[in-house]
Amino acid sequence: MYDLIIVNAWLIPLLPFVAFAVISLFFHRWPGISAGISIFSIAFSFLLATGIARVVFSQPGGAVYEFTTRWLDISGLQVDMGLLLDPLSALMLLVVTSIAALVQIYSLGYMKDDPGFASYYAYQSLFAASMLGLVIANNFGQMFVFWELVGICSYFLIGFWFGRDSAKNAAIKAFVTNRVGDFGFLLGILFLQILFGTLNFAGLAEALPGYANAAILIPVAILLFTGPMGKSAMFPLHVWLPDAMEGPTPVSALIHAATMVAAGVYLVARAFFIFSSVPEAMTVIAFVGGFTALFAATIALVQNDIKRILAYSTLSQLGYMMMAMGIGAMTAGMFHLTTHAFFKSLLFLGAGSVIHAMAGEQDIWKMGNLHKKMPVTTWTFIIGALALSGIPPLSGFWSKDEILLGAFASGHYGLYILGAFVAFLTAFYMFRLIFVAFFGKNQAGEKAHESPGVMTVPLIILAAAAVLVGFVNSPFMHHIFGTFISHPAGIQPHSSNMIMVSSALIALAGIAMAWLIYQKEAINHLVMRSKFKNIYELLLNKYYIDEIYERMGSILVYGGARVMYWIDIHIVNGFVDLTARLTGKSGDTLKYTEDGQVQSYAMYMAVGVLILIVLATMAAVSVIV
Repeated sequence: MYDLIIVNAWLIPLLPFVAFAVISLFFHRWPGISAGISIFSIAFSFLLATGIARVVFSQPGGAVYEFTTRWLDISGLQVDMGLLLDPLSALMLLVVTSIAALVQIYSLGYMKDDPGFASYYAYQSLFAASMLGLVIANNFGQMFVFWELVGICSYFLIGFWFGRDSAKNAAIKAFVTNRVGDFGFLLGILFLQILFGTLNFAGLAEALPGYANAAILIPVAILLFTGPMGKSAMFPLHVWLPDAMEGPTPVSALIHAATMVAAGVYLVARAFFIFSSVPEAMTVIAFVGGFTALFAATIALVQNDIKRILAYSTLSQLGYMMMAMGIGAMTAGMFHLTTHAFFKSLLFLGAGSVIHAMAGEQDIWKMGNLHKKMPVTTWTFIIGALALSGIPPLSGFWSKDEILLGAFASGHYGLYILGAFVAFLTAFYMFRLIFVAFFGKNQAGEKAHESPGVMTVPLIILAAAAVLVGFVNSPFMHHIFGTFISHPAGIQPHSSNMIMVSSALIALAGIAMAWLIYQKEAINHLVMRSKFKNIYELLLNKYYIDEIYERMGSILVYGGARVMYWIDIHIVNGFVDLTARLTGKSGDTLKYTEDGQVQSYAMYMAVGVLILIVLATMAAVSVIV
C-alpha cells in the first residue's frame, strides 16, 4: 500500500492540473460543476499528501524517495525530470494542499456571485498544481519551470478583476518585479550546470564539497538567492506584494500562506546545502531577511487597509524566515513557514469575511464593533492574531521562539534584538487592527452580518490548526529535519526559558500598548500622529520606495528614449542622408559620361582594358618575384 502511494505521488500536482484543463475546455459555462471539480481534485491531492507524509515520517529522521527519468537526450544536452519525496517536500505538500483546499471551500461563499466564478476555480487549480510541481521537483531545471508557472498564475489571480485599473497595474507590477529576481535565479542555475554538469539536487550535493573556488560560488549563490528575493518579496523586491491585495481576498490568503511567497523560502531550504557552504551568502540572506522583517513591520504600524496591514505583516514574517535561514536555522525557518501558513491564511480569510460583511469596505476606521455581529469571525481572527504575535501556547510562539533561539545560539545578538523588537511591533499593529475594527466605537459594524457557514467553517478549522500546529514543536522538527548549523539545543535551559519568557512578555507589551492607545484611549493617537507627523507620513507612504522606483523608471525609460531619439536622428538618419547625398552626387558626376558619342564609349573601353592589362601584369610580376 505504501509503495503504491509513493509511486503515484506524481498525481498530487497532476490532479489539479487536469482540473484546470477540464474546467477550461469543457465546464467553463457551469460554475458549480467547475468549483466541484477543482475542490475534489485538491482534496484528493491532500489525501495523497497525507499518505506520503505518513510513509516519509514513519522512519527516524524521515525517509527519502527519488524517481528520475530522462526527458530529453540530444547531443550535448540531457534533461531529466523526477520526483523527490523527503521530509521537506512531504511537509510542504501537506501545507499547500490543506490550505488550498480550505481556501477553495471558503471561496464558494466569497466568490458566489462573481461572473468569473468558473475561471477563478480554473486558475486556483493551476496555481495549486504549479506550487505542488515545484515542491516535488528533484532538480533546478524542473523547479524553474514550475517556478515560472507559479508566477504566471499569480499574474492571472492578482489581476482577476481586470476591469479595475488598480488590479491590472498590480498584476503587471508583480510580474515585472519577479522577472528581475528570476533573471538572476536563471543565471545561477546556468552557472551550476556549467560548473557541475548537473542540476539534480542530490548530484549537486555530492559534487559541491569537492569544489573549492569560493570566488565563483559566492556570486552563484547570490544569484540563486535573487529568485527567492523576488518570490518571497524581500527588500528591495518587496514592492509587488502589498499591491497584490487587489486580487480577491482568498487569493491573497493563498499567495501569502501556501504558494507564491512560500516558494522562495522553500527554495532556500531545498538548496540549503549550497547556501550553507558559502558563509558570505548566508550573511546576505540573514541581513536581507532581518532588514525586511523590521522594514515591513514599521510600515504596518500606520496602514489603514485591513488587507495591507496583513500584507506588510507577511513581508515581515517572511523576513523572519529568511533571517532564520541565514543564521543556519533551517529547521526553525521551515517550522515558522508551516505555522505561519495556517494563522496567516486564517487572518486573510477572516479579513475577507469582514470585507464581505461590510460590502467591500477595507478601511479599519470605517468598521467598529464587529464583534457584536460577527462573533465567529472575530474570535477566530483574534486567535490568528495571537498566534502571529507569538503568545503562548499558540503555534506562532513556538516557531518564532525557535528563530530567536537560533539567533541567540549562533551569536547573532543584533539579529536576536531585532527579532524581539519586530515581535513587539507585530503584536502592536495586529491588535491596533483588532481594537479599531472589531471593538472600536465606530458603529459602522452594526450593519455587518456573520458570513455563511461555508466561509466560517474553514475559519474554525484554521483557528484550531493555529493552536495545535505549534505542538508539533522544535524537538519533533529536529527529529524530522536533523539539526541545523547553530543548534539552539546548545543553549543552557535557563537561557532558553529566559528567551521564551521574555519574548512572550514583549508580545504582551505590544498588545498592552495597542490597548492603551486604541481601546482605553489613555494616549490620543491623533495627537501622537500630529506630533510625529513626518515619521507618520514616511511610514504611511512606505518610505516612498514606490515613488523612488517610479522616478527611476521614468528616468531610465524617458532618458533612454531621448538617447535613442538622438541616435536615430543624428546617427541613423545622418548615415542614411549621407548615403543618399553621396549617391546623388555620384549620379550628377557620372551623368556627363553619358554623352551619346561612340568615340567616347570606345575611349572608356580602351582605358578599362589598359587598366586590366596593367593590373594583370603587376599580379604576374608579384607571383614570379
